[in-house]
Amino acid sequence: MAEVSQGGGGGKSDGGKVRVKKASTKIDMTPMVDLAFLLLTFFILTTTLNKPKTMQLTLPEDPKPEDKLPEVNEKKVVTVILGPNDKVYWYHGITNPEVKVTNYDDAGIRKVLIEKNKEIPGMIILIKPMEESRYKNVVDILDEMTITNMQRFAMVKITDADKELIKESNL
Repeated sequence: MAEVSQGGGGGKSDGGKVRVKKASTKIDMTPMVDLAFLLLTFFILTTTLNKPKTMQLTLPEDPKPEDKLPEVNEKKVVTVILGPNDKVYWYHGITNPEVKVTNYDDAGIRKVLIEKNKEIPGMIILIKPMEESRYKNVVDILDEMTITNMQRFAMVKITDADKELIKESNL
């Protein structure tokens, strides 16, 4: 708190003059520093930090050796290949596919997915990222799956046949 010192500066001096007593003030800052640290501690402990934003992924269980893999109708399969330079190659079916190229715009792969979903009930999408594609491309295509409400999709390794299809198409 505040304190007023008594003494010093009063009485007669050598010259015979009488000097007026001056009171010196001294403020103790300890309680204010304590209060500042208490407030700082309170606000640090009661603040909630930003929670990390993550994408929900449901991963399938590993198949057992005795399990039979389900049969898939090739007419319901659409393959999406994530290529270099932010290109998306896609084709419908498995035998004699016609490879087409698009991008990640809303008029690109999103439009393709919406149109194919209307044409093919129960469509299955195979996502195959190439080594040259970026991590951002994988996140973008998973976002497109969520935006277009695709229920059946899987990320699989790209095959040499798919790489050959892209080279032959020259797109």
